[in-house]
Amino acid sequence: MDTHVNVIAILWIISGIFGLFLAVGLFLILIGVSYIPDMGHEAPVILRLVAIWGSIFIAAFAAPEIIGGIGLMKKKEWGRILVLVVSFLNLIWFPFWTALGVYSIVVLLKEETVQLFRT
Repeated sequence: MDTHVNVIAILWIISGIFGLFLAVGLFLILIGVSYIPDMGHEAPVILRLVAIWGSIFIAAFAAPEIIGGIGLMKKKEWGRILVLVVSFLNLIWFPFWTALGVYSIVVLLKEETVQLFRT
């Protein structure tokens, strides 16, 4: 069961890093597009607002994935609970995060895994 927990931790850390890259990429692209000349007055403001708030929104979902993955690797109970919450929230993102969420939930709710985190 220890191997499954480590695999889940690594996958959630990778997923979180991917989310952070996505947030930075969205920010850079939209900010860059907002500086195209002759766009008018409203479009750059809207693009910059979407860039800032969209990247904050994506990063807010990516950060707990990384933190939870690190907690799992260190065998902390709070990491197991955080990854369970993140797993439930990510079930709607088909197909990869649904599969990762189901795998995480199944492994982390087993009694054997619960005992692993209590020691």
